[in-house]
Amino acid sequence: MKLEVLSPAGNMEKLKTAVYFGADAVYFAGKSFGLRAFAGNFEREEIAEAVDFCHKHNVKAYITVNIVAHNRDFEALPEYLQYLNSLKVDGLIISDIGIMQFAKKYAPDTDIHVSTQANVTNKYTAKLLCDLGVKRIVLARELSLTEIKEIRDYIPQDIELEAFVHGAMCISYSGRCLLSNYLSGRSSNNGACIQACRWKYTINEVSRKNQELPIEEDDRGTYILNSKDLNMIKYIDQLAKAGVTSFKLEGRMKSPYYVATITNAYRRAVDILNKNFDNYTCPDVLIEELEKTSHRRYTTGFNFKDKQKEESEYLETSMPVQTHEFMAIVTQNQKDGEVEIEQRNKFVIGDTLEVLSPNDTFNKQIKVKKMVDLNGEELTEAKLVQQKLILKTDLPLKAGDVLRKKI
Repeated sequence: MKLEVLSPAGNMEKLKTAVYFGADAVYFAGKSFGLRAFAGNFEREEIAEAVDFCHKHNVKAYITVNIVAHNRDFEALPEYLQYLNSLKVDGLIISDIGIMQFAKKYAPDTDIHVSTQANVTNKYTAKLLCDLGVKRIVLARELSLTEIKEIRDYIPQDIELEAFVHGAMCISYSGRCLLSNYLSGRSSNNGACIQACRWKYTINEVSRKNQELPIEEDDRGTYILNSKDLNMIKYIDQLAKAGVTSFKLEGRMKSPYYVATITNAYRRAVDILNKNFDNYTCPDVLIEELEKTSHRRYTTGFNFKDKQKEESEYLETSMPVQTHEFMAIVTQNQKDGEVEIEQRNKFVIGDTLEVLSPNDTFNKQIKVKKMVDLNGEELTEAKLVQQKLILKTDLPLKAGDVLRKKI
């Protein structure tokens, strides 16, 4: 089976970014029935536009319908599923078997993908889901490579396996967490998670009221609920050999720059894997690439738990780190030694900007020697967010390329 790079699309800008940087498929949600209520998401007409855009670029579009559903949720579900079916979306990502049953009835032409929220951690559950007619299983993050291989060998070969390879991980089983519900009243399993696991915590002993007890020996508190970010770019060959064909990138609530960076890196890694399946080595440039956008310290999660013990908690801080900052996006192809850009963060004459691109200009550099606004006025600094500017460069930049600067 073809290996798939599956990218997050929290809104239309991120979707188009993912497509430009080489995603084979994207996943996103409508305004209802998805688990990322604060990602922006898509109105009805936007879903149609997004699916059409994807298909015109030979990219698949998967829609999340993966809330933990209550009785009241099924009232509006049939019409919504019929609408998605009419758009010819490529897959519905579902965790609830009741919703699966509705999907088979009201979206009969659309593949069902079992969400990671369904917590598929064993081959027997996987086989039962196959018998129910699903096309793909999105595996729980808590599986080792050995367990993935056992599932692959136990279920029909035409059933696809998808696994998360990059991004944030929940501190509870595949996202089934109630911290957000308890602390804020916002349901994590209905799309409104506030990521309370990233907050700083202390503990109190019952008989010592108001006396905080330290867990770590520093003055910053402790982050015992704070997971590192998953990063499997060096090991995608092992995932593929275990039976995974879709490599899923987390990040619908992250920035377009984040989506561009991780999609570009995994696209290039998978292309290398396709050419050297038995002797894959991830280049250092791609490993370094994933340091250039916002992330928490990296981990391989549970993939190697059967042969090594690796701490997944990040105890020092919940704050993300990155080595580069998003400066501008290219809005028109370079022509006659000039390129139009749209500014996102401040830079000045003399700065060196690095190119993020799916093309050969990837990681090339531009020294900012001259820039003018669209009225031809020469500027010494770019400081107005989303201002259109003209830069001098001989690099053949394309619309959609990103310019960034080392922090």
